[in-house]
Amino acid sequence: MFIGRQRELSEMQRRYKREGFECIVLYGRRRVGKTALIREFCRDKKTIFFTGLETTAKENLEYFSQSVYDMQGGRGKAPVYPDFSTLLAAVTDLARKEKIVLVIDEYPYLAKSYEGISSLLQREIDHVWRNLNLYVILCGSSMSFMEKQVLGHRSPLFGRRSAQIKLEPFTIFETRAYFPTMDAEDLALLYGVTGGIPFYLAQMDADAGIRDNLTRNFFDPMGYLFEEPSNLLKQELREPAIYNAVLQAVADGKTKLSQIAVSVGIETGACSGYLKNLISLGIVERETPIGEKQSKKSIYQLSDTMFRFWYRFIPQYYSMIQNGMGEIACRHIEPYLPDFMGHIFEKICLQWLWRENKKGNLPIFFEEAGRWWGNDPRRKAQTEIDILARNADREMLFCECKWRNEALDGDIFDLLIERSELFSAKNKQYILFSKRGFSDRCRRKAEKQGNVRLVGYPEILQPQMYAH
Repeated sequence: MFIGRQRELSEMQRRYKREGFECIVLYGRRRVGKTALIREFCRDKKTIFFTGLETTAKENLEYFSQSVYDMQGGRGKAPVYPDFSTLLAAVTDLARKEKIVLVIDEYPYLAKSYEGISSLLQREIDHVWRNLNLYVILCGSSMSFMEKQVLGHRSPLFGRRSAQIKLEPFTIFETRAYFPTMDAEDLALLYGVTGGIPFYLAQMDADAGIRDNLTRNFFDPMGYLFEEPSNLLKQELREPAIYNAVLQAVADGKTKLSQIAVSVGIETGACSGYLKNLISLGIVERETPIGEKQSKKSIYQLSDTMFRFWYRFIPQYYSMIQNGMGEIACRHIEPYLPDFMGHIFEKICLQWLWRENKKGNLPIFFEEAGRWWGNDPRRKAQTEIDILARNADREMLFCECKWRNEALDGDIFDLLIERSELFSAKNKQYILFSKRGFSDRCRRKAEKQGNVRLVGYPEILQPQMYAH
């Protein structure tokens, strides 16, 4: 059963219904579901589906020739075209007869094995394909390659695309569709440890408990996710050992470039390069307080929450796991899961805010939202706001998100009000998000204040309520 991606699939279908040439560039990190989306789209269409391999140009030409042959109903081993130029000319001949879809999955592998392929595609698009009913999909997992070598202005393919789709991990709402009957709190945790990556979600058992799912996938040497970060680093990067050390430093709370460099034992210039590569893979992000451009306040953190979970909990129990004590290790980490979930819950709340903002269901319509941190001159101390949303009309929405096993009390509300006084705004609104609801005292304070909304986690998962 195909789940999610309705917006992307709808756009791809809309473009297919149009007459003429289309070139869709589809990219995103590994395991995010690119190939599954393409296969769903191509299910009822005449398709040449070729997947580039990390091999020689000769072998890629053979496999590509086989894909063209298979689409024509050929049986057995295909005759191999003498070169890629002849192969693309054969695709042209087929497209003259009927509408077809040409998929080149893992395009970076093909392009690295034969550097001239982008120029050949450019020539074919410019001189022939633009006048045909041909639908081309170029897909890749190397996001930096796709953005620079396919979408970038120096690429021969620059300006040839008709649309680009960067496939992101599932939101909590799409994850709910994946596990519609799962306990809501268990769902949030599974969303956090998988980062919303569809392939990782597919490894989880909806009928098993959280401990069983974590033990089978992370705390077992045979579990799929036990060595997944290491495998991804080896696939995508040279010097995986240094990248591993960088990620461990960030996971341990080293958020400044200088701190990370000292922890890893490398120069800051070299460390900046490693971080840049990790950012291009969607594993690390450089974050600045919302509304501020000062680089001095920027911090680095793990944006991929599967990596965040793995580096926080797996290395310290690695020996126990290897010696068959994974379930014991999993029990040891359980008291620390609520703290891990704090960041995840903020992410979930932000997704809900953007969804409700789109439908006009919030007290203000905001244009940007994110975390804020900085100095409180009154207390002479650093402080932060979980989510601050704002617009150009100086309207602001201040949010606090608490993943606690008890009802949120009024002191949290008082603290949010106090922190909001650091900002001058024409209209201030507040939302408190809580895992386990709100105390009577908190409800009374919110009612008295008037411009406060209380949102429990179960409400976040409810179907969308559209404004009239």
